[in-house]
Amino acid sequence: MQASNQPSMANTVAELVFIPGPGVGHIMSIIELAKLLVNRDPRLSISVLLISPPIPIFALNAYIESLAKNTIERIQFIEVPQDQPPPKLDPKAFVTSFYDFINSHCKYVRNIVADMINEAGSRMLVGIVVDIVCTGMIDVANEFDLPTYVFFPSTCAFLGFSLYFDTLWVDKKQNIFELSKQEGEIVVPCFVTPVPMNVVRAVSQIDEDPDILGNSFRKLRKAKGIMVNTFLELETHAINSFSDTNFPPVYPVGPILNLDGLRDFLGPYPFNGVAGKADDMNVISWLDDQPPSSVVVLCFGSMGTFDEVQVKEIARGLEQSGHRFVWSLRRPAQEQTTEGLPDNYDWVLPDGFLERTSRIGKVIGWAPQVSLLAHEAVGGFMSHCGWNSMLESLWFGVPTAAWPMYAEQQLNAFEMVVELGLAVDMKLDYKMDMFNPDANTVTVTAEEIERGIRQVMKDNEVRAKVKEMSKLSRATMAQGGSSYASVDYLVHEIMSNII
Repeated sequence: MQASNQPSMANTVAELVFIPGPGVGHIMSIIELAKLLVNRDPRLSISVLLISPPIPIFALNAYIESLAKNTIERIQFIEVPQDQPPPKLDPKAFVTSFYDFINSHCKYVRNIVADMINEAGSRMLVGIVVDIVCTGMIDVANEFDLPTYVFFPSTCAFLGFSLYFDTLWVDKKQNIFELSKQEGEIVVPCFVTPVPMNVVRAVSQIDEDPDILGNSFRKLRKAKGIMVNTFLELETHAINSFSDTNFPPVYPVGPILNLDGLRDFLGPYPFNGVAGKADDMNVISWLDDQPPSSVVVLCFGSMGTFDEVQVKEIARGLEQSGHRFVWSLRRPAQEQTTEGLPDNYDWVLPDGFLERTSRIGKVIGWAPQVSLLAHEAVGGFMSHCGWNSMLESLWFGVPTAAWPMYAEQQLNAFEMVVELGLAVDMKLDYKMDMFNPDANTVTVTAEEIERGIRQVMKDNEVRAKVKEMSKLSRATMAQGGSSYASVDYLVHEIMSNII
């Protein structure tokens, strides 16, 4: 229970605790949300509790180091201790072991929250914001009678999809893993279009027990509100599908983006994992000499790497397409070091590829993705369909060729391509097992890649829709916009917890 000796309300600073998931996209987007909230109300401050990832990720480690060096007004960062040795992840039951890993930090979070309450002074802890992968922390918040808000860094459609299949499991014992083996389509309330079973299959095949993810989503019903990184104009149907349910209020607060890379030429991260500013500037300088909307960018996220066979197919597809390109090419995660890739890529690319394409293409390591998408020379984006990347592509009006790989990305791709018409189909049912290197993965052929590049660069109907959505994505965050109003309402709700 919270201590009773609270400070005078007139001088109270309202404190929120944020607990992001230990992944680059999760931490970056939740910190951008924190900035948004503290800028909206000067009485609000935020403590972000950082959990070290179970698998070392150079990009994430470098990003966290950058946070420690840069002061953000009214936001502080606290590293959460962990068991030694930390629990290991099981590639064959990754989701189960991952949630066990996250929940092993509950006792340390409990101690941090207790210390904050006991040492409050002029501060009053008014709530805890947890990432969707940290819903086990809701029980910790309840121990202190603190309201919990959940940050959902993906689509409202995926939120509805997950809750729908959990309801089927709880009410009818219909197992999503068994259902996904069927052919055909299934009607899901958060989509206008029936969802193909091959998409359901790709999204659902992440663990052996439907109750594991179900327990996580079931805890959402204990939350006081769900903040989703989306906006009403983009996901109108999905957002409205929650209006007739007894689910906690859903707040569309996006698009929440980290656009620092646009200013500093440091890409989607406020650091550079490989190339350094000089090389980033070299890429931008090269783009400056290209015609408008003539370059396709290939970038597959912080975990988007391929084996040698697939890399060669991408190279052949690029060369066959004849289009200008910038390609972010990195070693598989297990081979990455702080040194990144060597200066030449002969270890994996087809013989003579770099020489033959030297006039029309650039192969780089870590991509300054935000700066690339913002450049007028870029006219297409081949992406893994991580939600942060999709929001960035819409913000800058760049159409996407959808090549989803893991997690909920197949559903993101389906929504963008089929439901909304804001992307073109590369390989919607592609599935990569990120945590089992021995798993069989289908190789996407050079011909499929060439087709995807040509389509994304020439589909004027999709391009026009994306340009229009770009305008709406900016307007919604401005005063008078729907997301601006949603954030205002949320801040008012949070500040009402001062009693």
